[in-house]
Order: sequence, then structure tokens, then C-alpha cells
Amino acid sequence: MIQVDVEEERKEILKRYRKLLRQAKPVLKPGDTKLIKKAFNISLEAHKDMRRKSGEPYIYHPLEVALVCVEEIGLGTTSIISALLHDVVEDTDMELEDIEREFGHKVMTIIDGLTKISGVFEYGSSQQAENFRKMLLTLSDDVRVILIKLADRLNNMRTLSSMPRNKQLKIASETMYLYAPLAHRLGLYAIKSELEDLYLKYTDTETYKEIVKKINESKSYRNKFIKNFIQPIEDELTKQGFKFAIKGRPKSVYSIYNKMKKQGIPFEEVYDLFAIRIILDSELDDEKADCWQVYSIVTDFYRPNPDRLRDWISTPRSNGYESLHTTVMSNTGQWVEVQIRTTRMDEIAERGYAAHWKYKDKDSSGKSGSGLDEWINQVRSMLESNDGNAIEFMDDFRGNLFHDEVFVFTPKGDLKVLPHGATALDFAFEIHTEIGAKCIGAKVNQRLVPITHKLKNGDQVEILTSNKQKPTEDWLNNVVTSRAKAKIKDALREEKKSAVMDGREIVQRKLKAMKLDFTSEVVEQLRAYFELKTANEFYYRVGKGIIDPTSIKSFKEFKENQRLKAKATEKVKDESTFTKEIKNLKGPDHDQLLIGEDMDVVDYILAKCCNPIPGDDVFGFVTVNEGIKIHRTSCPNALELLSNHGNRVIKARWTSQKEIAFLAGLRIVGTDRVGLINDVTKVISNELKVNMRSITVDSDAGIFEGTIKLYVNSTEHLDHLIKNLQQVEGIIKVTRFD
Repeated sequence: MIQVDVEEERKEILKRYRKLLRQAKPVLKPGDTKLIKKAFNISLEAHKDMRRKSGEPYIYHPLEVALVCVEEIGLGTTSIISALLHDVVEDTDMELEDIEREFGHKVMTIIDGLTKISGVFEYGSSQQAENFRKMLLTLSDDVRVILIKLADRLNNMRTLSSMPRNKQLKIASETMYLYAPLAHRLGLYAIKSELEDLYLKYTDTETYKEIVKKINESKSYRNKFIKNFIQPIEDELTKQGFKFAIKGRPKSVYSIYNKMKKQGIPFEEVYDLFAIRIILDSELDDEKADCWQVYSIVTDFYRPNPDRLRDWISTPRSNGYESLHTTVMSNTGQWVEVQIRTTRMDEIAERGYAAHWKYKDKDSSGKSGSGLDEWINQVRSMLESNDGNAIEFMDDFRGNLFHDEVFVFTPKGDLKVLPHGATALDFAFEIHTEIGAKCIGAKVNQRLVPITHKLKNGDQVEILTSNKQKPTEDWLNNVVTSRAKAKIKDALREEKKSAVMDGREIVQRKLKAMKLDFTSEVVEQLRAYFELKTANEFYYRVGKGIIDPTSIKSFKEFKENQRLKAKATEKVKDESTFTKEIKNLKGPDHDQLLIGEDMDVVDYILAKCCNPIPGDDVFGFVTVNEGIKIHRTSCPNALELLSNHGNRVIKARWTSQKEIAFLAGLRIVGTDRVGLINDVTKVISNELKVNMRSITVDSDAGIFEGTIKLYVNSTEHLDHLIKNLQQVEGIIKVTRFD
């Protein structure tokens, strides 16, 4: 039991509360402090007997969330009150009506949006996805719900170390899958970067520590480099009478990791490790001219890379982000990214949505507001038209978060902003649903193109329609905007309904003829047999003739075989006898995988997508038809599984490794020489108990590339082998592949 110093804790709580009020002071109106105090006291009382996993008083959490809202997002009183009370309804007897009575309708709506849904979910859905959808429904009324949710998530991620491992994985993956892209979309870049870094810290701790160590080691060199780099620019800007500030900032840990992974390069080769930001004090009318003048000063000293110029001042990104980016070559032969913007633009870039509202009223053109408002309207229409399952909705929604834009024009010269990769068909739906549904092609810059044609910046597009045209299933593969997807799905849904009805009747008739009952259990088995997600999907395919009704016959034979198999294996009755069987067969020291809260030995399958071997960091996933599958935490599918189906994730870890062989793959790159293969195979065969399954080698212009598949006992065993292979003369790189 932890000893608690009540007096010390009381002082700490008050200290944090006062800090919150200090930070909020600039945004408070008369009477606000009183309301905040009331919310704080209610929260303090509600959570008085609760502690966090770390042992701290629970009240620290709402206080920290409120502080993030003020300090890092720039929100006001309503949000502070909502953040302080965001867990009260979920954790105590207090009802939403009580909150409405005390603090008004606005606060009540926000807290309702933040409160998780309890209850039963349809098959194939997931609680996380449903909760997220509920939160987004309130987005259309009040964007603060999402902003407070991001602050809540940031605090959860910052305090994740006290959580059990499987919870860490689930929360971190959900964050990466949804909240980081959402922060990006709402223009909160600092929060997005921190969430990504924390995700890496908990899912691949080794790599994270390694990169942090290297960033810290190169710190003094970096500071010196930045100082020399900005000196001539500073002198010239001062000479020309600009008011400005220059900041140097290193890239985030996650973006360095991403670069290393994508380009397959070590830390030392990530070239734009830092960016320089020049922030000008400029009048609204002079902003654009000033930024371009500074650009011309920078490029007087350093040569720019013409492919890396990004002008988001003339056409801001759809989340309101404005800035001028260029990458220039320094005198020491390193590329440096330079960002040029004004104080107003910088605040919008750092504070995203909240700052964008602040400036919206000042900007008579409405320029700063339009992109984000349009996006929120898009989300709104997507929610209204989406009655499919929540996971499908989440995929659509995520697809809409991370895109760059293309700017295209109508025949009359109106500008339309679409996500990168948008097609002529997306454009058609952007204009009107009817035009989209009847689109047969388009003229892009007066040239005829098919509906699948991808649009480029500056294209002028005219849509061609025909009354005979109807949307088809493969249209969904030819659009990227959620608006087009939603409208196509609406049209298909109507058509699908009748196909499902037809299919259901056919299946019923067929089963009757085969003397099988038409029960939900049989239908579920049929669905699994044909490897489809839902029963309706199965009916639909039968109705459309994709699945031949006669093939249901083969299902009956399969079912019969299963029955006979089941009879044969009935001997192994329960888990404990199953465990004994394993021990009898393989001896007590055999390497085992322990699964679940009680760490039992249970039947499992190793996932094909990531081939885990003993010693890998793994988790178990309960599948619908194949029992428990074991995945590596770094598996390419882990992110989606952990975020959408966290409730099906179970703990798993290896016990002590004894000699049992697992298949692993190694990729070897080096400079070719006579006898290299011989040396490589010698190292492998000298290694105790390693059997090679296959080796393929390719040599081109003196560069040698090979893949080897071999049997090892554990991750440790494999690492040892990799180290030895790296010692072979001429070998440059040895990596494991799945």
C-alpha cells in the first residue's frame, strides 16, 4: 500500500489549479473564474476517492486536460469547464441534466459528446469505432468536443507508462490510427508530433531511445550549425527593417523514424534533420509580399531546391495552414528546410482550429476560415448519409484526414479543392450528386478522359453525363473523397437490398433441397466457409450470381468432414488436459506462449503477415473463425487491429526459450567478391542448430543482394546471427524481413 501524504497532495492539487487559472487569465471574462471554481470543486468531490494507475489522485487528470486546452490549443472558459468535468458523468452518479442545470446547455452537449457509449453493438462493429462516431456527431455542433478529446488523449499518452502492456499497445495504436491524423487535420501540429513520438516510444521502445540518443548527441553541433546558417539572413532582415523572430527546430523523433523506414537509410543519412522558421510581424495586407521578399533574401545566400518549394500562402491548405516552405543548400553541403510565415500564420499553424476562429472575424475575405469549415461540413454530410457499420465509416473518415490537396477549376473558373489523388468522378460528385451518378467521362483541359482520370493542380474540368449511366461497385475504387463514396454507397445500397432479398430466397431453397435447416448457425457457417464478412454479403453474392448456388453443395461435404474430425479430437477435453498433452509430447521445458490475463497455455496460430518467433514482442488477437492468432507488435496490420478491435486483443508473451526452430528471413546487401557466398553460408552453418531452408542471390554491377530463409530458436538467436553476418567482409547491411 502506498503511503499518501494528504496535506502534500492537497497543496499539489491547488498548485495545479492555480497554474490553470494563471494560464487562462487572458481569455477569462468577468464571472468566469467563479464558474471554473465551481466545476473544479464538483470534479474534486466526484473523484475524491479515485486514483490513477500511477497512484496519483484522479483529479490531476482533468486538471492537466484543462491545462492542455488552454496552453496548447488556446481554448476558453466553456472548454475549461468541460475538460474539468469530462469524466464526471461516466464515473459517478452525476447526470447530464445536473450539468445542464449548473453550467448550461453548451457544456452539457460537449460532455455528452465526450462520454463513452455503453451498450450492445452489432456484430462486426467495435466499441471504439462507435464511440468515435458518437464523438464526431457532436463535431457538427461543436468542434470543441474533438479538441478536448485530443487534450484528454494527449494526457493519457503522457501518463501511459503506468498502464499494463496490452493497454499500452491498444491505446497507443488507437492514437496513431485516429487521433494523430485528426490533430493533423485540425492543424494542431505540435500535438500531432507529440502523439506520434509517444506512439513510437511505447510500441518500439528500442528504436525510440536510439533516435532520441542520437538527436541529443548531435545537439551542440546542430545549434552551432543553425547559428552560422541564420547569421547572414538575420543581418540582411535587420538591415531591411523587418520585425522578425527566427527559430530552429529539429524534426520530431517519429518523422525521423518514418524517413529512415521509408527510404531504408540510417539516422546519419536523414538529410533535413532540422528546419528553420522565420516569423514576421506583418500587417494583414502586406503578409504575402513580405513573405516573398524574405524568400528572395534567403535564396540570395543559399541555393534553393526547385522541387521543394511549397506556397501555402496563395492557396492555404484546407486546415487553414499558411506558410511558405523552401529547402536550400547550406555552405556545408546540407539541405535545410526554411519556413517563412507571419505571426498570425504561425499561431494558426501551432494552435490550429482555435486560432483560426480567432482570426476568422478579422479576415473579411473569409479566406482563413473556408477550408476547415468546408471540411467540417463534409464530415457532417458523411455522418448524415452513413448508416453502414462504424468500422467502415472510420476507414472512410481516416481516408479523409491525411491528404494533400489539388486545386482544379470548373469551366467557368470556380476553384474546387479536392484531396490528392481525386479523379474526374470525385469532381463530378463535388458539383452535384445527380451529375456524379450520371457521369460517363470528362473533358480535362479540353481533352476527353475517362472517369478514372486523376486530376492535377490547375486542371480545368467539364463533366459529361448520360441518363443511362448508373453507379457500380467498382466506382468505389475510383474515388477518394468521402462525399463521392457516401453518395455511391447510397445508390448501391438500394440496389443491394433487392439482391440480398433474392439471394436469401435462393439459399433457403437450396438448403431445403439438401435437407439442412435454415438457421442463423448454418448461415454463419456458410458465411465463414465462403470467407465473407457478413451474412448479407453472402446473400448479395448469391443474388448477383457471383457465388454459384450449386457450390453450397461443397459446403455440406466440408461440414461432414469437420464433424468426423471433431469426433477424432474429442479426447482433448479442457485446457488443463490440453496443457498436459503438450508437456507429455514436448517435455516440460518446451518453449511456450502464454496467453491472456491468467497467462495460460492455449491453442494458437502464428499470423502469416508477420511470422513471430520466440522473443518477439507479441499480442494475441481473437479471430472469428480461426481461434487466437499471434501477431508481432510491429506487424503491418497491428495498428488497425489494436485500434478498431481493442476488445479482442489479449496479452501474450513467450516463456523461456528452449530449442525449437522457427522460420525467419534475412535480407543481405553488400559489395560482390569471389567467395562471398561461401563465407556467408559458413557463418550460418557454424552457428549452432541453424538450418537453412533457402537462399537466393542476385548480383548486379558489383552490388550483391540476397535473401536467406532459416530456422532459429528466438529473436536473441537471430540477433546473434545477424551480428556475425555483419562481420563478413563486403557485407554492408543485414535486415530481418517478414
